[in-house]
Amino acid sequence: MPTSSLSTVPYITAQDGVPAQLLDVYRPEGAPSPSPAVLLWHGSGPDTRFEVATLARETAGFGVTVFVPDWRPDALDGGRAHLLASLRYVHENAASFGADPGHLVVAGWSMGAGAAIGTALRPDLTGGVLPKVVVGIAGLYGRPARSTGSVPLEDLARDAAPSQNRASAPAAGVPVVLVHGTADAVIESGHSRAFHAALVERGGAVSLHESATDHAGVVMSAYDPALGTCVPATEPGALRAGRDTARLIARAALA
Repeated sequence: MPTSSLSTVPYITAQDGVPAQLLDVYRPEGAPSPSPAVLLWHGSGPDTRFEVATLARETAGFGVTVFVPDWRPDALDGGRAHLLASLRYVHENAASFGADPGHLVVAGWSMGAGAAIGTALRPDLTGGVLPKVVVGIAGLYGRPARSTGSVPLEDLARDAAPSQNRASAPAAGVPVVLVHGTADAVIESGHSRAFHAALVERGGAVSLHESATDHAGVVMSAYDPALGTCVPATEPGALRAGRDTARLIARAALA
Protein backbone atom coordinates (compact mmCIF):
# COMPACT_ATOMS: atom_id res chain seq x y z
CA MET A 1 0.00 0.00 0.00
CA PRO A 2 1.51 3.40 -0.96
CA THR A 3 2.14 6.03 1.69
CA SER A 4 0.58 9.49 1.28
CA SER A 5 1.77 13.07 1.51
CA LEU A 6 -0.28 16.08 2.61
CA SER A 7 -0.53 19.60 1.26
CA THR A 8 -3.01 22.34 2.12
CA VAL A 9 -4.32 24.89 -0.37
CA PRO A 10 -7.09 27.53 -0.43
CA TYR A 11 -10.00 26.62 -2.67
CA ILE A 12 -11.59 29.98 -1.91
CA THR A 13 -9.08 32.81 -1.47
CA ALA A 14 -9.36 35.39 1.30
CA GLN A 15 -10.94 38.68 0.25
CA ASP A 16 -12.63 41.71 1.81
CA GLY A 17 -11.90 40.48 5.32
CA VAL A 18 -13.44 37.05 4.67
CA PRO A 19 -10.90 34.30 5.44
CA ALA A 20 -9.87 31.70 2.90
CA GLN A 21 -11.48 28.28 2.85
CA LEU A 22 -8.84 25.56 2.98
CA LEU A 23 -8.60 22.12 1.46
CA ASP A 24 -6.20 19.28 2.32
CA VAL A 25 -4.81 17.10 -0.47
CA TYR A 26 -3.64 13.58 0.35
CA ARG A 27 -1.48 12.34 -2.52
CA PRO A 28 -0.49 8.67 -2.81
CA GLU A 29 3.24 8.13 -3.17
CA GLY A 30 4.33 5.31 -5.43
CA ALA A 31 0.94 4.93 -7.11
CA PRO A 32 0.47 5.22 -10.88
CA SER A 33 -0.36 8.70 -12.15
CA PRO A 34 -2.93 10.00 -12.79
CA SER A 35 -4.79 8.47 -9.88
CA PRO A 36 -8.53 8.61 -9.33
CA ALA A 37 -9.76 11.65 -7.39
CA VAL A 38 -11.90 11.53 -4.25
CA LEU A 39 -13.62 14.60 -2.81
CA LEU A 40 -14.50 13.92 0.85
CA TRP A 41 -16.88 16.22 2.76
CA HIS A 42 -16.95 16.32 6.56
CA GLY A 43 -20.07 16.53 8.73
CA SER A 44 -22.00 19.22 10.58
CA GLY A 45 -19.19 20.83 12.55
CA PRO A 46 -18.09 24.05 10.78
CA ASP A 47 -14.62 23.78 9.22
CA THR A 48 -13.86 20.36 10.71
CA ARG A 49 -11.93 18.68 7.92
CA PHE A 50 -9.62 17.29 10.62
CA GLU A 51 -12.43 14.96 11.73
CA VAL A 52 -12.07 12.87 8.55
CA ALA A 53 -8.30 13.27 8.17
CA THR A 54 -7.51 9.73 9.32
CA LEU A 55 -10.03 8.29 6.86
CA ALA A 56 -8.61 10.45 4.06
CA ARG A 57 -5.06 9.34 4.77
CA GLU A 58 -6.11 5.69 4.92
CA THR A 59 -8.02 6.02 1.63
CA ALA A 60 -5.08 7.69 -0.12
CA GLY A 61 -2.95 4.76 0.94
CA PHE A 62 -4.85 2.61 -1.54
CA GLY A 63 -3.56 4.72 -4.43
CA VAL A 64 -6.11 7.52 -4.86
CA THR A 65 -5.79 11.28 -4.35
CA VAL A 66 -8.15 12.57 -1.67
CA PHE A 67 -9.30 16.19 -1.37
CA VAL A 68 -10.82 17.25 1.97
CA PRO A 69 -12.21 20.80 2.20
CA ASP A 70 -13.44 22.75 5.16
CA TRP A 71 -17.01 23.98 4.75
CA ARG A 72 -19.48 25.75 7.00
CA PRO A 73 -22.94 24.26 7.49
CA ASP A 74 -23.70 27.27 9.71
CA ALA A 75 -23.39 29.69 6.78
CA LEU A 76 -26.53 31.50 5.65
CA ASP A 77 -26.84 29.21 2.64
CA GLY A 78 -26.23 26.08 4.72
CA GLY A 79 -22.76 25.65 3.25
CA ARG A 80 -23.86 25.21 -0.35
CA ALA A 81 -21.46 27.80 -1.79
CA HIS A 82 -18.50 26.17 -0.04
CA LEU A 83 -19.49 22.68 -1.14
CA LEU A 84 -19.98 23.68 -4.77
CA ALA A 85 -16.78 25.73 -4.79
CA SER A 86 -14.81 22.72 -3.55
CA LEU A 87 -16.44 20.49 -6.15
CA ARG A 88 -15.58 22.98 -8.87
CA TYR A 89 -12.03 23.38 -7.55
CA VAL A 90 -11.33 19.64 -7.61
CA HIS A 91 -12.89 19.24 -11.05
CA GLU A 92 -10.74 22.07 -12.45
CA ASN A 93 -7.50 21.46 -10.52
CA ALA A 94 -7.25 17.73 -9.81
CA ALA A 95 -4.84 17.21 -12.70
CA SER A 96 -2.30 19.58 -11.14
CA PHE A 97 -2.13 17.19 -8.18
CA GLY A 98 -1.68 14.12 -10.35
CA ALA A 99 -5.35 13.09 -10.19
CA ASP A 100 -7.89 12.42 -12.92
CA PRO A 101 -10.87 14.84 -12.76
CA GLY A 102 -12.74 12.59 -15.17
CA HIS A 103 -12.66 9.79 -12.58
CA LEU A 104 -14.08 11.63 -9.58
CA VAL A 105 -15.73 10.04 -6.55
CA VAL A 106 -17.67 12.36 -4.23
CA ALA A 107 -18.01 11.04 -0.69
CA GLY A 108 -19.41 12.56 2.48
CA TRP A 109 -19.92 11.68 6.13
CA SER A 110 -22.96 12.52 8.26
CA MET A 111 -24.32 15.85 6.95
CA GLY A 112 -21.80 15.56 4.14
CA ALA A 113 -23.34 12.27 3.02
CA GLY A 114 -26.55 13.78 1.70
CA ALA A 115 -24.50 16.51 0.04
CA ALA A 116 -22.42 13.88 -1.76
CA ILE A 117 -25.48 11.93 -2.91
CA GLY A 118 -27.02 15.16 -4.18
CA THR A 119 -24.24 15.59 -6.73
CA ALA A 120 -25.43 12.43 -8.49
CA LEU A 121 -29.15 13.07 -8.21
CA ARG A 122 -29.19 16.76 -9.13
CA PRO A 123 -26.22 17.72 -11.33
CA ASP A 124 -28.43 20.50 -12.68
CA LEU A 125 -28.06 22.12 -9.24
CA THR A 126 -24.35 21.45 -8.77
CA GLY A 127 -22.84 23.01 -11.87
CA GLY A 128 -23.20 19.96 -14.08
CA VAL A 129 -20.20 18.11 -12.57
CA LEU A 130 -21.34 14.49 -12.53
CA PRO A 131 -19.21 12.11 -10.43
CA LYS A 132 -18.43 8.56 -11.45
CA VAL A 133 -19.50 7.23 -8.04
CA VAL A 134 -20.95 8.77 -4.87
CA VAL A 135 -20.41 7.44 -1.35
CA GLY A 136 -22.74 8.29 1.54
CA ILE A 137 -21.33 7.50 4.98
CA ALA A 138 -23.71 7.50 7.99
CA GLY A 139 -26.10 9.79 6.16
CA LEU A 140 -29.67 11.01 6.37
CA TYR A 141 -31.45 11.22 3.01
CA GLY A 142 -34.92 12.51 3.91
CA ARG A 143 -33.78 16.10 4.46
CA PRO A 144 -32.49 18.70 1.99
CA ALA A 145 -28.93 17.99 0.86
CA ARG A 146 -26.64 20.90 1.68
CA SER A 147 -25.19 20.79 -1.84
CA THR A 148 -28.51 21.15 -3.64
CA GLY A 149 -31.27 22.13 -1.21
CA SER A 150 -33.15 19.18 -2.67
CA VAL A 151 -34.23 16.07 -0.70
CA PRO A 152 -32.58 12.88 -2.08
CA LEU A 153 -35.58 10.63 -1.38
CA GLU A 154 -37.90 13.15 -3.05
CA ASP A 155 -35.54 13.39 -6.02
CA LEU A 156 -35.86 9.64 -6.49
CA ALA A 157 -39.65 9.82 -6.35
CA ARG A 158 -39.62 12.72 -8.81
CA ASP A 159 -37.47 10.70 -11.16
CA ALA A 160 -40.02 7.89 -11.09
CA ALA A 161 -42.97 10.15 -11.96
CA PRO A 162 -43.94 9.53 -15.63
CA SER A 163 -45.04 13.11 -16.19
CA GLN A 164 -41.79 14.63 -14.97
CA ASN A 165 -39.65 16.62 -17.36
CA ARG A 166 -36.79 14.18 -17.90
CA ALA A 167 -34.33 16.95 -18.78
CA SER A 168 -34.18 17.99 -15.13
CA ALA A 169 -34.69 14.56 -13.57
CA PRO A 170 -32.03 13.02 -11.31
CA ALA A 171 -29.10 11.51 -13.16
CA ALA A 172 -29.39 7.80 -13.86
CA GLY A 173 -26.53 5.36 -13.78
CA VAL A 174 -24.23 6.90 -11.15
CA PRO A 175 -23.35 4.06 -8.74
CA VAL A 176 -24.08 4.74 -5.08
CA VAL A 177 -22.17 3.22 -2.17
CA LEU A 178 -23.77 3.50 1.28
CA VAL A 179 -21.86 2.85 4.52
CA HIS A 180 -23.30 2.92 8.04
CA GLY A 181 -22.50 1.76 11.55
CA THR A 182 -25.10 -0.51 13.14
CA ALA A 183 -24.42 1.08 16.55
CA ASP A 184 -24.95 4.63 15.25
CA ALA A 185 -27.07 6.52 17.80
CA VAL A 186 -26.77 9.89 15.99
CA ILE A 187 -28.23 8.84 12.62
CA GLU A 188 -29.66 5.35 12.83
CA SER A 189 -28.56 2.87 10.19
CA GLY A 190 -32.18 2.42 9.14
CA HIS A 191 -31.91 5.66 7.18
CA SER A 192 -29.29 4.13 4.89
CA ARG A 193 -31.30 0.93 4.61
CA ALA A 194 -34.38 2.91 3.55
CA PHE A 195 -32.44 4.87 0.95
CA HIS A 196 -30.85 1.67 -0.32
CA ALA A 197 -34.30 0.12 -0.72
CA ALA A 198 -35.56 3.18 -2.59
CA LEU A 199 -32.64 3.03 -5.00
CA VAL A 200 -33.05 -0.72 -5.54
CA GLU A 201 -36.76 -0.23 -6.26
CA ARG A 202 -35.85 2.23 -9.01
CA GLY A 203 -33.15 0.01 -10.51
CA GLY A 204 -30.22 2.04 -9.25
CA ALA A 205 -26.69 0.67 -8.97
CA VAL A 206 -26.30 0.70 -5.19
CA SER A 207 -24.57 -1.25 -2.45
CA LEU A 208 -24.99 -1.04 1.33
CA HIS A 209 -22.23 -1.90 3.79
CA GLU A 210 -22.75 -2.00 7.55
CA SER A 211 -20.11 -2.11 10.27
CA ALA A 212 -20.43 -2.88 13.98
CA THR A 213 -19.48 0.63 15.08
CA ASP A 214 -20.97 4.03 15.88
CA HIS A 215 -21.41 7.33 14.01
CA ALA A 216 -17.78 8.42 14.38
CA GLY A 217 -16.19 4.99 14.25
CA VAL A 218 -17.30 4.44 10.67
CA VAL A 219 -14.83 7.18 9.64
CA MET A 220 -12.11 5.96 12.02
CA SER A 221 -12.85 8.70 14.58
CA ALA A 222 -14.24 8.98 18.11
CA TYR A 223 -16.30 11.78 19.62
CA ASP A 224 -14.55 13.64 22.45
CA PRO A 225 -17.21 15.36 24.62
CA ALA A 226 -14.62 17.56 26.30
CA LEU A 227 -13.53 19.00 22.96
CA GLY A 228 -16.94 18.82 21.32
CA THR A 229 -15.36 17.36 18.17
CA CYS A 230 -14.13 14.04 16.84
CA VAL A 231 -10.56 12.85 17.31
CA PRO A 232 -8.68 9.93 15.73
CA ALA A 233 -10.02 6.61 16.98
CA THR A 234 -7.95 4.22 19.06
CA GLU A 235 -10.59 1.55 19.75
CA PRO A 236 -9.90 -1.55 17.60
CA GLY A 237 -13.48 -1.89 16.36
CA ALA A 238 -13.56 1.71 15.12
CA LEU A 239 -10.18 1.35 13.45
CA ARG A 240 -11.34 -1.82 11.72
CA ALA A 241 -14.62 -0.23 10.60
CA GLY A 242 -12.90 2.93 9.36
CA ARG A 243 -10.40 0.93 7.37
CA ASP A 244 -13.28 -0.91 5.76
CA THR A 245 -14.83 2.44 4.81
CA ALA A 246 -11.54 3.60 3.30
CA ARG A 247 -11.28 0.38 1.34
CA LEU A 248 -14.82 0.80 -0.02
CA ILE A 249 -14.14 4.39 -1.14
CA ALA A 250 -10.88 3.39 -2.80
CA ARG A 251 -12.46 0.37 -4.48
CA ALA A 252 -15.17 2.61 -5.93
CA ALA A 253 -12.54 5.06 -7.17
CA LEU A 254 -10.31 2.42 -8.70
CA ALA A 255 -13.11 0.47 -10.43
